[in-house]
Amino acid sequence: MRRLLTPGWLAGHALALLAVVTCLALGWWQAGRAAEGNTLSWAYTFEWPIFAIFVVVIWVREIRLTLRKGRAESTAPTVDPVDRPRPVITRRVNQPTAAVDDSGDPQLAEYNRYLAWLNENPEARPSDYPAKEYR
Repeated sequence: MRRLLTPGWLAGHALALLAVVTCLALGWWQAGRAAEGNTLSWAYTFEWPIFAIFVVVIWVREIRLTLRKGRAESTAPTVDPVDRPRPVITRRVNQPTAAVDDSGDPQLAEYNRYLAWLNENPEARPSDYPAKEYR
């Protein structure tokens, strides 16, 4: 609980309280206008308190997340550097693919050349392909 009393959190508490009071005051003001005959103000009469509830819910959520994070950090087990798992290193491996007989279909042959070019040029965009019909 002590971390919720730092200057940053105290400013946040004050800001949240100010927002709630402001929303409720605006709701009360709209209720007065609605009672005087302004029909649109009836919607705002109920909307402003909903905004106040939203501020409270979000502020409580932030407090709970902060307290939960602090509790998780304090109970986290220490890992011995010797027993630490090694990182997984991944890299691109070009595996040969089986040859496809695309001699009967010129569109398929061009598409396979396009795919082969994309595989050979992994940093290139498809619009960089030299053939005009695939741009």
